[in-house]
Amino acid sequence: MIYVQLFWEFVQVGVFCVGGGYASMPLIQARVIEAHHWLNMSEFVDIFTISQMTPGPIGINAATFVGMKVAGIGGAIAATFGFVVPSLIIGIILAKLFFKYGDIGPVKGILNGLRPAVVALICVAGLSFILLALWNTETMPSDFMAIDWSGVLILGLSLVAIQRKMGVIRVLLASGVLGLCIGLLHTL
Repeated sequence: MIYVQLFWEFVQVGVFCVGGGYASMPLIQARVIEAHHWLNMSEFVDIFTISQMTPGPIGINAATFVGMKVAGIGGAIAATFGFVVPSLIIGIILAKLFFKYGDIGPVKGILNGLRPAVVALICVAGLSFILLALWNTETMPSDFMAIDWSGVLILGLSLVAIQRKMGVIRVLLASGVLGLCIGLLHTL
């Protein structure tokens, strides 16, 4: 039964995932954390981070990792298959329609209308991640002064590194090493 549930939840994410892997994160979060409580926000952020570090699309990697965490290898297969099948079918249909009707004004209008919605999805996921990274909370912090300054440091350095075109893997590895060093200093 859990395999069917995982498959169905990720079919729904796959159907409504417009804009790529980052845009899928709030959809996955809603199904996995809020609807089913399969993961907590901290586990979800960890899975998102690992999904960025592994080869392949982030959304598919996240589906695989969530499925594995919830129900082992069978869960990973069910969730991944559920995420991919709708995208594959919709992608083929839209590609066919786009190449046939893509120059028509209403089609361009629809595509232009979807872009801001995708940006909003990405911003919502980003805000959740910032709150967790800097205040260790999933909602707006009640005390903004209770900020994790090591998180601020790592976030700032990561932003600078990304702005300077440092590779994502290198940024993640360096951030992990810096986090380890800060954690070790706190234990001394």
